Amino acid sequence: MTKAERVKNIISWFEENFQIAETELIYDNAFQLLVSVILSAQCTDKRVNQTTPALFRRFPSPQILADADVAEVFEYIRSISYPNNKAKHLVGMAQKLVAEFQGTIPESMEQLCTLPGVGRKTANVILSVIYHQPTMAVDTHVFRVSKRLGIVTQTARTPLAVETQLYQQIPEALIPKAHHWLILHGRYTCVARKPRCTECGLKTWCRFALTNVN
Repeated sequence: MTKAERVKNIISWFEENFQIAETELIYDNAFQLLVSVILSAQCTDKRVNQTTPALFRRFPSPQILADADVAEVFEYIRSISYPNNKAKHLVGMAQKLVAEFQGTIPESMEQLCTLPGVGRKTANVILSVIYHQPTMAVDTHVFRVSKRLGIVTQTARTPLAVETQLYQQIPEALIPKAHHWLILHGRYTCVARKPRCTECGLKTWCRFALTNVN
């Protein structure tokens, strides 16, 4: 089986079985999604979704969050991983949004990455989900699953290297959806410690399953 054949079959399976593929973070607008993605670093979406309703009620806009006391924000997100740093990042992010972007979420990687708490992965999520740009956010799930499936090579040792290879293998129009395919597959089937290969619909083409590395 060639790599091109593997990738084609994997994409076809995802298209048939994951017709609805979207973020599991709950949000009403671009600002809320940005806050949620910042909070989701090294934290589950489930925990973030449990935390954000009260946070969004208290700080419904960048303008209100920009005027917040970091200590108060901390109290709303204390159950999230690294709440001290994230509280500072959220307030700093909101202040910069208001001061430099009139409270509007930027539409470019360069501008997004100037915001406190926003790196390439977070920026890619915003660009993909909000602005429908063909960007691939590489989190731990995408990194693991894309290499196990054989879509990218084992020599891709950084998130940027994986991101670059995924752009080369997946049609541009499918990149935003493929991001969610890989995340959801990694979250529920191709889990880190004990991947559920026997129940996986991709086992026919998956390099990991075919080599019996389990």
